Amino acid sequence: MMLQNREGQRVPDVSFPIRVGNDWQTLTSAGLFNGKTVVVFSLPGAFTPTCSSTHLPRYNELAPTFFANGVDSILCVSVNDTFVMNEWAKDQEAQNLTMVPDGNGEFTAGMGMLVDKQDIGFGQRSWRYAMLVKDGVIEKMFIEPEEPGDPFKVSDADTMLDYVNPAAKKPDQVVVFSKVGCPHCARAKQLLSERGYAYVDPVRGKPRRSGRGRIARTA
Repeated sequence: MMLQNREGQRVPDVSFPIRVGNDWQTLTSAGLFNGKTVVVFSLPGAFTPTCSSTHLPRYNELAPTFFANGVDSILCVSVNDTFVMNEWAKDQEAQNLTMVPDGNGEFTAGMGMLVDKQDIGFGQRSWRYAMLVKDGVIEKMFIEPEEPGDPFKVSDADTMLDYVNPAAKKPDQVVVFSKVGCPHCARAKQLLSERGYAYVDPVRGKPRRSGRGRIARTA
């Protein structure tokens, strides 16, 4: 695949059409990166297992800690259209992240991270990686090793936070296992929110990265 580390280079100059309500708007590289400290994580696809169970949720969970340590925003980039990314954000309750739909793959190609996944019917998608960008210049990249499949070893939120500030205090992790439509589950989530606890509600039946923290089971 010949993936390249582009530390010290500027991010690609790209425009991203997005859908906000019933209106089309445009995100630009300049608007997303200029004058800001930005964490970016890019992944193969919305709603896919590792992306939905671990990669995105952990960045969303640790976002307040990133913000408290000098990061202005966290971008999730995927070669998906804006409608898919919007629905994924709702499904994941990813209110702390900015979803960037690189539907044409221009940003990903400019990063040298566009890979062929036709063998699983995905066409051209992004390789999994993360980076810290300051004022449009890439300071640090964590690129997954060039191995078969979809390795997930270095682009995770904890690795990035350890780079941003190794001494940063991570929040307690509360995991809620709930059922759709369960009123008791809804009350439990509301109580956690009122008490100031961030929680993760993983997709049932999908693997979740293990971690030390509290587990709340509601059923």
